Amino acid sequence: MQSISGRGLNVAIIMDGNGRWATRQGLPRMAGHRAGLGAARRIVEHASDIGVRCLTLYAFSSDNWRRPAAEVRSIFWLLRAFLRMETERMRQRGARLQVIGRRDRLPEAVLRGIEKSEWVTAAGRGIHLRVAIDYSSRDAIARAATEAVRCASQGAELSFDEMRSNLMHALAGTAGDVDLLIRTGGEKRLSDFLLWESAYAELLFTERMWPEFDESDLDAAIEEFQHRERRFGGVPAPVVSIAGGAR
Repeated sequence: MQSISGRGLNVAIIMDGNGRWATRQGLPRMAGHRAGLGAARRIVEHASDIGVRCLTLYAFSSDNWRRPAAEVRSIFWLLRAFLRMETERMRQRGARLQVIGRRDRLPEAVLRGIEKSEWVTAAGRGIHLRVAIDYSSRDAIARAATEAVRCASQGAELSFDEMRSNLMHALAGTAGDVDLLIRTGGEKRLSDFLLWESAYAELLFTERMWPEFDESDLDAAIEEFQHRERRFGGVPAPVVSIAGGAR
């Protein structure tokens, strides 16, 4: 099989289906989240190996606070475990970790782990791994717009293009626009994830539950992406015949 290259791509994944996968196996939901952590480790490594430039994983949305408290505690325990196990490995592989989302509501131990991992991997020049925790795209856009208005009220006059550029930088930083957004678990919605950055993303929805999603699934998603025609509002380029006429 021909190897797949994701070189230079910005990929985002909504990791959905942990709980349903566990239920189908007759297991508690915690087992699904644990299996989902294993899937995340495999996909991060494989994405790095095939040259993906940036990978954003939707780990915990702001709406997920509505889940049972015991489940929320378990998710944060697994997050801390992931940071403990993977930080040094990410550093050795040249990965750079960035956590996006609100931090003011996170448990102190989780926040300390995030800050340490970001510091340890800050010099990485390989894959840029972003993990969305307590994240809401609407909230992020509102915060960025509020900051822009605050700057304007202090006398910093911005043109429309400057405002747009500042918003993009505040929301996406160096990651830029998403090329490919994947959602596992069978649902077909964005769930308040990277709405601004995914304006022109190619969307791929799969029935595979996140714990089942493996390297071959990521390869297949990238292969499909590479066969799609991205026009960004334009029209396809005309096909020119040997005689020089457009067809």
